Amino acid sequence: QVQLVESGGGLVPAGGSLRLSCVASGRSFSSYTMGWFRQAPGKEREFVAALRGSTYYRDSVKGRFTISRDNAKNTVYLQMNSLKPEDTAVYYCAAKVGWTTRISKDSEYDYWGQGTQVTVSS
Repeated sequence: QVQLVESGGGLVPAGGSLRLSCVASGRSFSSYTMGWFRQAPGKEREFVAALRGSTYYRDSVKGRFTISRDNAKNTVYLQMNSLKPEDTAVYYCAAKVGWTTRISKDSEYDYWGQGTQVTVSS
């Protein structure tokens, strides 16, 4: 069983930055595909970014968000710059044991964190 704990959310004005962190338990972190998803009120959960060797992003965050990982700390990060009100959502960290070709599909992920709220004011 893998436990994921997110942190770093908060309230930020439009144009600001936040860095989300997600710490994973377990000994095989380096073998996991790690992803970030988000869910805004009244909307379905959507893919934001993922990392397994290469990085993957949804179009609306390309150039603004950066996903990275520190395997020595069992941690994945999401650096979010130039935030917009439409980025407001609960952000979830997710882990997939091994690899998937459907890296943007939430159903592919095996473990999820509890979520952290990101609110961007206009």
